[in-house]
Amino acid sequence: MRSADAVQRALIIVGVVLVAVGLLWPWLGKLPVGRLPGDIALRRETFSLYVPVTSMILLSLLLSLLFWLFRR
Repeated sequence: MRSADAVQRALIIVGVVLVAVGLLWPWLGKLPVGRLPGDIALRRETFSLYVPVTSMILLSLLLSLLFWLFRR
């Protein structure tokens, strides 16, 4: 496969994924991802910090599994 074909295929896949996420956004916002135990949220009067540690670990595991499945 030529590299141009690979780039075209990747762009089409990214586009389809973005459209799917956009259509599913009302339901995706209700998922508890981003509010899991282990996510750090600090709120003060003049400062707020949010570090989604557990959510990012879960997302990393999911993406690693998907990439592993697609490489097979």
